[in-house]
Amino acid sequence: MSEFVQSSVRDGIAHVRLNRPDVLNAMHAPMRDAFIACLAGLNEEPAVAAVVITGAGGRAFSAGQDLDEAVGFAGAARIEAWMRHQGAVIAAVRNMDKPVVAGFNGVATGVGFQIGLAADWRVAYPEARLGQPEVKVGLASIYGSWLMSLHLGLAANQALSLTGDLIDGRRAAALGLVNELVDPAAVEDTAFASAQRMAGVPATAVRLTKARFRQQSQADFEATCDAAVAAQIQAYAGGEPQQRMQAFIDARRARASG
Repeated sequence: MSEFVQSSVRDGIAHVRLNRPDVLNAMHAPMRDAFIACLAGLNEEPAVAAVVITGAGGRAFSAGQDLDEAVGFAGAARIEAWMRHQGAVIAAVRNMDKPVVAGFNGVATGVGFQIGLAADWRVAYPEARLGQPEVKVGLASIYGSWLMSLHLGLAANQALSLTGDLIDGRRAAALGLVNELVDPAAVEDTAFASAQRMAGVPATAVRLTKARFRQQSQADFEATCDAAVAAQIQAYAGGEPQQRMQAFIDARRARASG
């Protein structure tokens, strides 16, 4: 078990907890590696019938990419490796043969929101903040806009992808991005109950159904991975992501010292 991703099993349901609460469970390379390995192991574990994913610390599911890491990326090879790594995080969720439930027990943005969108079921609370803010730091919304296209019509997708604005749980539920809305304190228990319900369905039928869903979108997913690489290489070449990220980091430090 990694310090950045914790897992436990209770009554056949695995609980995967993203665990960098001091940075709102933002993802960096070691956390991505740990998450990918954790899900792969649980997929092969006979005692696990379903998986619940939440965030540690009570404030966030995951605030997405760790900007302290991303601001330092330089060169096409490094950016491609990062984007492929991000794609592998999403693929780790997509490749699960068992039901996966995301419990949005706090803010879920960027790759954090994408993990939830790749899951089979999403639980949130009305005031949760969700969305794809990449464009606000100079990054193209590629993975996020594609994943939202599996759930949304074009107009709603464009509104979220091109503005980077966050929405609350109520709006997400109305759009079909969230399956269940509950009180904040009930998100985790509700996610477990939903996972248990899905785990009660015959496992082979679930595995085959999930495989078919995956087959229907796999070519588009692979094309999205390639598009993400090309887009972010171009974005970084213009310098805007580095400038926007550094400005965000500087403002955050000023508030912390203020």
